[in-house]
Amino acid sequence: MLDQLLAAVARRHGAPRIARRAEWASRGGVPYHSRVALLEVGDLAVEYTSGSGHGVVAVDGISFDLDAGEVVGLLGESGCGKTTLLLALLGLLPPEARIVRGTIRFRGRDLRTLDARERRRMRGADIAIVFQEPALALNPVRRVGSQVAEVIHAHRDGGGRRGRDDALSMLAEVGLDEPDRFYEAYPHELSGGQRQRVVLAQALACRPAVLLADEPTASLDSTTQAELRALLARLQARFGLAVLMASHDLGALAALARRVLVMYAGRLVEAGTPLQVFGAPLHPYSLGRLPAGCAFEPRCADRLAVCAERRPDPTAVPEGREVRCFKHGG
Repeated sequence: MLDQLLAAVARRHGAPRIARRAEWASRGGVPYHSRVALLEVGDLAVEYTSGSGHGVVAVDGISFDLDAGEVVGLLGESGCGKTTLLLALLGLLPPEARIVRGTIRFRGRDLRTLDARERRRMRGADIAIVFQEPALALNPVRRVGSQVAEVIHAHRDGGGRRGRDDALSMLAEVGLDEPDRFYEAYPHELSGGQRQRVVLAQALACRPAVLLADEPTASLDSTTQAELRALLARLQARFGLAVLMASHDLGALAALARRVLVMYAGRLVEAGTPLQVFGAPLHPYSLGRLPAGCAFEPRCADRLAVCAERRPDPTAVPEGREVRCFKHGG
């Protein structure tokens, strides 16, 4: 699995693309994003108040930038603070949580200074979010098309027929090929993948600059996950989105991210390109996230103790052959 992951990362981030990036930059172009920091987070800390009144730190001194058009992956296990971080960025923390220090700047403006009305206008129009479970983001007793149109109406002059037309356009944009039919459907009539596409249509309806994605494919089957990853990549390129994607799925981040932040116990413990973080991790936690040993070890009748601990290197053997196996010197 790890070899396949690294091969996929190398194809996306390897030498030919790096060379093209340098060539475009030398001509004054910006190949992947405009390198303008849209979102700047500095020393952010979030604390939950427990039932006994004691504070529990969920996010501890997080700092990072998100550039225009950039995709950044946030890698970490459940409970490490990824969701809390995303909620803090949008001002959606529950009553028992509060930001105790730090700054959140969008286009230079500190979002912590916004009043409730300004914060509502910012959500959806400037920064949007997609959660793991789409069913929880949709009203079960309203048709999904009207829910997309409502977002458009809230942030743009998109009422009436125009709002419906824009909503139909967005449903088609996210790959729902019969938008008129889906517009009239209720959430329970759709599959999980279709509901997540509707939520994406809601999130992108007003063309936000930043999309926060919290495990957007985790609740879906593997085939639908792959389809949603491809859709996210296409929409990101089409709209020039800056994306902060939280996930524990290495494959999803390798497929989409240009930079990976590794989070553990509320802190960032490592950051780098996918090739660096997945191919040559430095922090022990990052290393522990990667599958160890030979991929065939569980099924191998001739396995050795070392096979479960380290990946064998390619070894040249007679007659021009090559093998990855410790029994042959790997």
